[in-house]
Amino acid sequence: MGTGGFVFNAADEERRRGVRRMKATATGLLVLVALVYALAKWAQDTGAGPWAGYVAAAAEAGMVGALADWFAVTALFRRPLGLPIPHTAIIPTKKDQLGVSLGEFVGENFLSADVVKARLHALGIGGRLGAWLAEPAHADRVTAELAAALRGALTVLRDSDVQAVVGEAITRRAESAEIAPGMGKTLERVVADGGHHRAVDLLCAKAHDWLVTHGESVMDAVQGGAPGWTPRFVDRKIGDRVYKELLRFVTEMRDMPQHPARGAVDRFLTDFAADLQSDTETRAKVERLKSEILARGEVQDVIASAWTAIRSMILSAAEDEQSELRLRVRSSLISLGARLATDGRLQAKLEGWIEGAVVYVVTTYRTEVTSLITDTVAGWDAEHTSRKIEAHIGRDLQFIRINGTVVGALAGLLIYSVSRAFGA
Repeated sequence: MGTGGFVFNAADEERRRGVRRMKATATGLLVLVALVYALAKWAQDTGAGPWAGYVAAAAEAGMVGALADWFAVTALFRRPLGLPIPHTAIIPTKKDQLGVSLGEFVGENFLSADVVKARLHALGIGGRLGAWLAEPAHADRVTAELAAALRGALTVLRDSDVQAVVGEAITRRAESAEIAPGMGKTLERVVADGGHHRAVDLLCAKAHDWLVTHGESVMDAVQGGAPGWTPRFVDRKIGDRVYKELLRFVTEMRDMPQHPARGAVDRFLTDFAADLQSDTETRAKVERLKSEILARGEVQDVIASAWTAIRSMILSAAEDEQSELRLRVRSSLISLGARLATDGRLQAKLEGWIEGAVVYVVTTYRTEVTSLITDTVAGWDAEHTSRKIEAHIGRDLQFIRINGTVVGALAGLLIYSVSRAFGA
């Protein structure tokens, strides 16, 4: 049952029943000493003997102690007998002040930088964390939790939003970086190492194979470009001659590593690599071509779709306990734990980071924390606050009433005895 910002659960109801039982016990004891007092006075008046005076004095003092403690305990939660006596019903009337005092107490004694630093330093977080992480079972647990958190984060993120961000980031990065000099240096190294020779070999071989397979097409193309007034047998002769010369040229270029055409290709690539690095016009053309390619819708779709592939790959790795990602994370955690457990400097560095972060949070948001306490207490209903507190500590307070009755009786008996001993 929720009331006044509190929830009264079954445990609270059981505590309240316990308080009621203790109240009945304390009240019953008060009634008992009152009955004893009445009987002792009656016995004293009828001449029963000196003992009656001692009993009456003890019972009288016991009643006084019981009533005084009943008043004190009751005054904490309500006004005794409903009378508007000053400084009673302390908790309901002083609730807000108690909240402010509690907030100040917490702020000064628990949320100060020195207290936080001393407490964190005494905990030895670095060594404890290292020893804990070094256990394979604990590393497995942390890895599983990280994988679950990663899956949750990827599930929450909207693909369209991430794709837009990724696409924009890649495009901006590509547009801001000039690629021509880098391409020139790479091409220069490739040509210097002869790495382009295989590509030239492949092109020559493919060109030769294509000419062999499509010889008729080449001759038809040559004949089709001849003037209309030339005889057909002449066109045929010329087409056959052009085809054979072209096939011879490609075959020689394929089979002769020192062919002049290959040298021409080497010189062209060398000059082009130099132009990419130093020629302003060539570099500008490359940048324009790059911008045109990036602006094409097909390229933007490919860039945006990269997130889908990355997301699928990460999800698959996070779900598979034997994936390379999870195995590496687990291994890294165990290694980090072993280092933390033995490396004092690493422990000190980690603890320094933690202390700095916690102190910053505490000192920056201490007012918010204390105001949370103050505002929360201020929002409690006064009556329900009293009931909640009484349910938790009321049973012990009823023992005060019982103790007051017993101690009062003993004190009264002692005072009466001393008075009788000195003839008072």
